[in-house]
Amino acid sequence: MTIYTYSEARQNFASVLDKAKKVGEVLVKRKDGTIFVIKPVTKNDSPLDVQGIDIVLSRDEIVDLLHEVRQR
Repeated sequence: MTIYTYSEARQNFASVLDKAKKVGEVLVKRKDGTIFVIKPVTKNDSPLDVQGIDIVLSRDEIVDLLHEVRQR
């Protein structure tokens, strides 16, 4: 785990964020000894959140297909 001083982190903030993204987290230590954790937030997408597809069917065609499938 990487530990940066406050000054190092402030001067190289973009690279500190890149490092946190790569390794999971980095620590920043102040002069008074207080330590902070910087880590990326994981995005929790729903498994039901799927991208739609563009089908060129009219409403009537979709309804006819559903009726056909349900009759099987």
